[in-house]
Amino acid sequence: MERRHFLRAFAAAPLTLHTLAQETRPPNIIFIMADDLGYGDLGCYGQKLIKTPRLDQMAAEGIRFTDFYAGATVCAPSRCVLMTGKHHGQCQVRGNATTDMTVQSLRSQDVTVAEVAKKAGYGTALMGKWGLGEAEHEGHPLKKGFDRFYGYLNQVHAHNYYPEFLWRDYDKVPLRNKVKLAPRAGGGFHGGYAIERLDYTHDLVVSEALEWVDNNHTKPFFLYLALTLPHANNEAPDRNGELHGQEVPEYGIYEGNNFATEDWKLADRGQAAMVSRMDRDIGRLLDRLKQHGIDENTLVMFTSDNGPHLEGGNDAVLFNPSGPLRGMKRDMYEGGLRVPMIARWPGKIAPGRVSHHIGYSGDLMATVAELTRSALPQGTHSVSFLPELLGNSSRQRKHDYLYWEFYEQGSAQAVRYGKWKGVRKPMFKGPIELYNLEGDPGEKYNIARNHPEIVREIEAIMAKAHVPHPNWKVG
Repeated sequence: MERRHFLRAFAAAPLTLHTLAQETRPPNIIFIMADDLGYGDLGCYGQKLIKTPRLDQMAAEGIRFTDFYAGATVCAPSRCVLMTGKHHGQCQVRGNATTDMTVQSLRSQDVTVAEVAKKAGYGTALMGKWGLGEAEHEGHPLKKGFDRFYGYLNQVHAHNYYPEFLWRDYDKVPLRNKVKLAPRAGGGFHGGYAIERLDYTHDLVVSEALEWVDNNHTKPFFLYLALTLPHANNEAPDRNGELHGQEVPEYGIYEGNNFATEDWKLADRGQAAMVSRMDRDIGRLLDRLKQHGIDENTLVMFTSDNGPHLEGGNDAVLFNPSGPLRGMKRDMYEGGLRVPMIARWPGKIAPGRVSHHIGYSGDLMATVAELTRSALPQGTHSVSFLPELLGNSSRQRKHDYLYWEFYEQGSAQAVRYGKWKGVRKPMFKGPIELYNLEGDPGEKYNIARNHPEIVREIEAIMAKAHVPHPNWKVG
């Protein structure tokens, strides 16, 4: 987008921060998404044991959201919602595939955030985990608006932090690791686990992202940094009788008997080290923006793809990764869906703010469209939260509702409707549980019998929001 068009658009926009109209170019946009990071895993969200100084600093310098949600409670559909701005009941990918990976691929007609940014003249890159299309599929990143891709295409491959290869664009890049594959039910293999560990993929992905910023900082860019930390390697074997899927090169400050860690299991040390390593590297990225003089022209956002896990042998009681919320990954309760969300944009976002705006990762689409002055693709359920970021809460549109569904464990649906939360298990026919999140964020008290009129409204929303899809059916 040419400078005069950008300035004219922002001058006409109903925003109170006039500095936006004085920029010499459109802002850079960086969206960072952790994998299986819980609402309570960061210091700025109440974590006491795991150290996250850079993300805590990012929150202090920007805005921290209290009521922000993932697109789904598991990986692939959450990423589909993020990329397309369509909620879980209408998007193409609604679950994690088992053997047929074509059902986990975006189609040519699915418009992504990257395509919107690229059409507006942005350089675009994805570094990390994709999970929405293999090399031969229509959903490959380079077919969905990204100029450059480095990382994992397949989410099962991404379980292994020491694989034998990563992808760069369409090419396999060999690594020095040696892997033992793990057979999976129904045929094929899981990502396996390394018997020789030399190249740690998180470090490689971060290095690639920093190098890409180095080479592309002179023009507007959109970087989607999809980190794999702190997801477990689900196929990692027991070590001396102890499950340990939290693969990390070293435990750092959690090694040995440092500050009350002497009784921690290896998996707990690994979990903490993963989160702190991620925190360190986000700090490196923020520092690199300052080095290039683009810090004040770059909006950086950080969130997670769903709630925390227990798949690597880590102890949920020790770290309390869901914080005050009920449930974890794969739950329709808040702990499975509500996630951290921090945004930083020096000079545009006032520091130290806390927002109770109810949003979700699908809102990235509308936010990027507004920032780039692009048309919002048809059929999305995306609401720009740019006014909230800029302190214009009175101009901030609100969602009528947020919606999720789940096809594992007997199926489930959930709706956030203002202060109300409805959960139904199984989908379509189970009883609806009702919670008042203003007074009961931990969803301890099912008050459905006290508010039958709200239950009926939520039931109607569930019926409206679910669009049948041939690939996703309740058994």
